[in-house]
Amino acid sequence: MPTWGQVLKETQEELARGNQMPFDVVRRRYLTLLHQYTKRNTILYASKWTQPSGVQPGVVSINDEDIQGLMEVVFQMKGDELDLILHSPGGSPEATEAIVSYLRSKFRHIRVIVPQAAMSAATMLSCAANRIVLGKHSSLGPIDPQIILQTPLGIQMIPAQAILDQFQRAQEECKNPQLLNSWLPILSQFGPALLVQCQNAIDLAKGLVEKWLHTYMFESSNQKLAIEIAKQLSSHGDFKSHGRHISLDQAQQYGLVVDALEDDHQFQERVLSVYHAAMLTFTGTAAVKILENHAGGAFLKIEQQLVFAQPPQKAPSILPPPVPPSPSV
Repeated sequence: MPTWGQVLKETQEELARGNQMPFDVVRRRYLTLLHQYTKRNTILYASKWTQPSGVQPGVVSINDEDIQGLMEVVFQMKGDELDLILHSPGGSPEATEAIVSYLRSKFRHIRVIVPQAAMSAATMLSCAANRIVLGKHSSLGPIDPQIILQTPLGIQMIPAQAILDQFQRAQEECKNPQLLNSWLPILSQFGPALLVQCQNAIDLAKGLVEKWLHTYMFESSNQKLAIEIAKQLSSHGDFKSHGRHISLDQAQQYGLVVDALEDDHQFQERVLSVYHAAMLTFTGTAAVKILENHAGGAFLKIEQQLVFAQPPQKAPSILPPPVPPSPSV
């Protein structure tokens, strides 16, 4: 299996041969090899979020702009089976719902492959698959919503459940007049309808995952298990942190339909080669998000620009970027 270093060497060799787009050549080569092995439509959906960078979180997260990218890479695909290689920190649950609706209108069977991590709303997207593939090193994450608040310490992302829990605690402690003055500065940060918004965000994330699991992964056969898994994944009280990682073993224990990447060595080799090539692209170029199919069709976010690319025989054109929304899950 090519390691990160070996894929880098291939990229350097392409550059030495005079190829001015070595990262694209190597990445697309491995995407094609994976497609040839599985005989399934294959899409890479990855962003630069695990490498140090000054990129705004909203740029690398799941947002409505990604719908346009998926439309580009799904265009003219044949067959109703899809492998989606997903590497994402999460983002907008509303955009995720739109992505699921679109992909499910095109494909009967979807397998989400997580070569490293699909967190938060990306975990929600994974739950809309028929099967999930995780390696021993791969992770999913909690789906508890995060609320963006302007506080005296600046803008902060706070778990919606933590806000509800804190308010409930304040109600109890403020029964003691001596504690009221301690709580007033905290309670003053709670704007109108905040508690309702928090509960709605929790209900939305949990409800979507429950519906997708029941409809797709369990094929409408086990609603009770779908409800239980959605409840577990959205439990901030159990995870304590939105950044906690859910391993292959944990995901299987929850009841998710999860295959081990290591079960098929040839498949593992091709998936991780695509992943290494994508990470090298983020390290060696200005790309911050890649949506790309096995035929070379691509929609790339290049810092503050979009690169719309047909398969390599056609030249890319530059499109002005819309303003991405901030992540909420």
